[in-house]
Amino acid sequence: MKLTTKLLTTTALLLTATAAVAHPGHDHGTSGFASGLLHPLLGLDHLLAMAAIGFWSVRQGNVMKNATPLFVVGGMILGAGLAFAGIGLPGVETGIVLSVIVAGILIAAMAKLPTAVGAALVMAFMVFHGHAHGTEMPSGAVLAAYLAGFSIATLGITFAGRGLGALLMKADNRVARGVGAGLAAVGGYLMVA
Repeated sequence: MKLTTKLLTTTALLLTATAAVAHPGHDHGTSGFASGLLHPLLGLDHLLAMAAIGFWSVRQGNVMKNATPLFVVGGMILGAGLAFAGIGLPGVETGIVLSVIVAGILIAAMAKLPTAVGAALVMAFMVFHGHAHGTEMPSGAVLAAYLAGFSIATLGITFAGRGLGALLMKADNRVARGVGAGLAAVGGYLMVA
């Protein structure tokens, strides 16, 4: 029962982040660590996508389930690297919102994907998230500290989503499907907002 309370509390706290603000204004210190740590928590789109991917991964095959956190962080770092290198990526905000919608649909449909397809999808979506983070790194921030901050936050959110997904695996599938449908609906709202 303690684990359930912790997971629900963590999830509730993560879901109280501010709405997506198309992401400027995340400067939380000069070292970069705090800014990197807080950035994924301050955008509803980032928060929901990472938690949803963690949630979805619980129902995947062992390889995909176990490797999803690596795919999430790997995609984030790759996207940030593109931004740091000055390589533009078209449709970043659209890709971020689509990640919420698609992850919600995958959860609602209880879709199991082959590892290669799931990994490619997760990495592709996280490249968009990482690019947004990389583009918005505060001037004067230490690159390694910023990367460490957003990697830790990303893993924390992904594991919180996995915890909630594991908890709901034991419940009626309609609950998980409802969570997925709700995520897709929020993603749809973010797309038009």
